[in-house]
Amino acid sequence: MSTASDEKTRQAPAGERVADWADGRLGIYGAAKGMVRKVFPDHWSFMLGEIALWSFVVIILTGVYLTLFFHPSMNEVVYDGSYVPMQGVRMTEAYASTLDISFDVRGGLLIRQIHHWAALIFVAAMFVHMMRVFFTGAFRKPREINWVFGFLLFVLALFTGLTGYSLPDDLLSGTGVRFAQGAILSTPIVGTYISMFLFGGEFPGHDIVARFYSIHILLLPGIMLGLVVAHLILVFYHKHTQFAGPGKTNNNVVGAPFLPIYMAKAGGFFFLVFGVIAIISAIATINPVWAIGPYRPDLVSTGAQPDWYLGFSEGLIRVMPGWEINLWGHTLVLGVFIPLMIFPLVLVALAVYPFIESWVTGDKREHHILDRPRNVPTRTGFGVAWLTLYFILLIGGGNDIWATHFHLSINTITWFIRIAFFVGPVVAFVITKRICLGLQRRDAEKVLHGRESGVIKRLPHGEFVEVHQPLDQGALHTLTAHEQYKPAELGPTVDENGVERKTSPVEKVRVKLSKGYYGEGNQIPKPTAEEYKEITSGHGHH
Repeated sequence: MSTASDEKTRQAPAGERVADWADGRLGIYGAAKGMVRKVFPDHWSFMLGEIALWSFVVIILTGVYLTLFFHPSMNEVVYDGSYVPMQGVRMTEAYASTLDISFDVRGGLLIRQIHHWAALIFVAAMFVHMMRVFFTGAFRKPREINWVFGFLLFVLALFTGLTGYSLPDDLLSGTGVRFAQGAILSTPIVGTYISMFLFGGEFPGHDIVARFYSIHILLLPGIMLGLVVAHLILVFYHKHTQFAGPGKTNNNVVGAPFLPIYMAKAGGFFFLVFGVIAIISAIATINPVWAIGPYRPDLVSTGAQPDWYLGFSEGLIRVMPGWEINLWGHTLVLGVFIPLMIFPLVLVALAVYPFIESWVTGDKREHHILDRPRNVPTRTGFGVAWLTLYFILLIGGGNDIWATHFHLSINTITWFIRIAFFVGPVVAFVITKRICLGLQRRDAEKVLHGRESGVIKRLPHGEFVEVHQPLDQGALHTLTAHEQYKPAELGPTVDENGVERKTSPVEKVRVKLSKGYYGEGNQIPKPTAEEYKEITSGHGHH
């Protein structure tokens, strides 16, 4: 029989004592208690962000391995490695070490390919994740800053990819660097100075690989890692968004707790992403530098194309007319400089949109319920227009490949892209908006009349009608939960004393934009409760 003195002398397990010691000094338990019970909603589209996160982790892990064997030097050597076709060829140490990683380091080629495929998947996942956030309105208050963090991550990923595939110093990557250097030189006044700083002299210089290496493995990943951490902290702080449904409001989250359910699912998903990337890398060759050869300034790789995420930037330059202006003995190459200026505008247009929409609506409330894209046709139209422009320019960046593979004239393709650059986004906006309005009408019909059952019924007076199945309450809630903004008004032009009220031009612009967003013909009114009761009471409902 135990006594009270025995209870006092009995020691807690070692793990518990360590946890108590740490909690007494760091306050871990109090902070972690709320975190582990944080609720996360469940929807397949939320995994897009996780694919980007786990791909980034794979990039970091494989990148650390590759740094152990890569030599970021442009000193020339004569290759004497195990790849026989290249033996005796003069090349840089960077290219030679890339061949060594591919053919002499155990598992090197697989790790190289995992690293490259993970980078492509990372950018693609971020791109699709941002589109999901955009089309569902997840960027609204209080998540505007998190949207900016995500946008900066995407832009940094573009430049990290550029510096990464330039490191092997093969003919393809060297052609891409030469293209970037030409764009830099087109910048008035400072272009030559920037080029000299980057390359350490005349192109190609002796420093670009070493400088890209430092930027690629240290500067950009460090910034990106900080942004990822800040992004995740804000996701925890603001709580996760969720789609409309029964029991889901702006004040709650319906889902599973972070620990153990969500963490277990996320951990399993990491290994799934890693496994899929590894399988792709094992069976699909990417960037076979040994088949391309080392970079030489007097050669250009046939069919040279950048990775898909930077293809639109090359498309801007390829379809631009070769305009030049000569002023005071200096030549301004507008055919390169104008696309160089449009390049950031294409990206920034997406970054600033949340702030424009917030200003137009004047909505200062917090939003934790996501929109269905069809219920915000103007925003959805702008998003599809931006994507259309992006992919039109992507086609322009590969106009030579399209010409050779489809036996078309490259001039015809170039002129098509020039016209589509202006016409395509407008057409895409109009068509998308019409589709969204049509889907809204269909939803309204479903709410009032139910879902078509395919069963034909003959009425006593001989009329044939289709039997409609009423929607359940959950479906009715989902189809009618969205908000519909009313367009802003300028208000009275005179005050109560008869004095004319001055209206700022900015406010007039906001009102016009608001009417363009939410005025007549831009949204289908939701069915009211009175309409629903009248229809379902028996008149006209089958």
